[in-house]
Amino acid sequence: MPLIDQHVHGCWLTSGDRARFENALNEANTEPLAAFDSAFDTQLGFAVRARCGPLLGLPRHADADTYWRRRSELHETELADLFLSAANVSGWLLDTGLIGEVADLDAMAARVPGEVAEVVRLESVAEQAAAASGDYVSAFDDILCQRTRTAAATKSILAYRGGFLGDLSDPPTSEVVDAAARWRDAGGIRLTDRVLLRFGLHRALRLGIPLQLHVGFGDRECDLNTANPIHLLDFLRAGSETPVVLLHCYPYEREAGYLAQAFNNVYLDGGLAINHLGGRSTAFIGRLFEMAPFRKILYSSDGFGPAELHYLGARLWRTGISTTLQGFVDADEWGEDDAIRVADLVGHRNARRVYRLD
Repeated sequence: MPLIDQHVHGCWLTSGDRARFENALNEANTEPLAAFDSAFDTQLGFAVRARCGPLLGLPRHADADTYWRRRSELHETELADLFLSAANVSGWLLDTGLIGEVADLDAMAARVPGEVAEVVRLESVAEQAAAASGDYVSAFDDILCQRTRTAAATKSILAYRGGFLGDLSDPPTSEVVDAAARWRDAGGIRLTDRVLLRFGLHRALRLGIPLQLHVGFGDRECDLNTANPIHLLDFLRAGSETPVVLLHCYPYEREAGYLAQAFNNVYLDGGLAINHLGGRSTAFIGRLFEMAPFRKILYSSDGFGPAELHYLGARLWRTGISTTLQGFVDADEWGEDDAIRVADLVGHRNARRVYRLD
């Protein structure tokens, strides 16, 4: 089944130590793991050993020390080539908001099979506008226009910077000007001002290309209660036709499914959560298929850092969706032709339509 990874980040290309690797297997903790802990002793850690170990020539359940020793024998670029190729993904939509130690857009495009397109993070655009001279509103519009000329989508991490609870209407220009002045005076980094976050959302909607929003599970700066997508109701009722794609969704996959049914322009995926749920990811995938229309569900890995995560997302998705849909067929609730058609819709056809990749 062809796959389009509709939300993903760059992988590592430089080697690091075991602590870096294990920290990368934990999404929520933003500090180094406790000395007694090991990210290998999680659903994700077990899934890495079981699914990724064989690609390194190891038995399926080789222990953590064995896995790390074998992994350390290869350079990070070799690991990237191995796992990115094995993912068998035909298209990648790359969030370029996290830069530094991971591959950027050009480096990923040179390394992966298939097409690569950019997802522009709005908070990064805001930081560039704050650093520019002159009027913030004009600078933001100019930078956003320039950066999205060839982009597939925009994205906001509003869920991490205050959540969805509260006013999400388009703020008046006077409020934006005042808020921008305060933020610039404070240094113009790490945007948390709600007026400017709201401004960015509505500027993105005007473009007409999909807007991605993190919802639910994420690192610990996120207030999980305010990251429930049900708080987006007023924002969605405003009536924009621009596609809004809800990312992650766990543990709010049912709320996200309701929104996808209630609004023509709402879509969802299970990225990031699928990797972290490991052996429980099939149950999660089953819940994605409860309420959401099948033309509204997309695939993503949300892989970041270790190339194992880019591969593992695809592997767990293929396993989970085949198990879920085969169960419907075996129970005589679905026909086999319908199961194959829906698998293709979710795996790649929906993404091609929503992001106009053809």
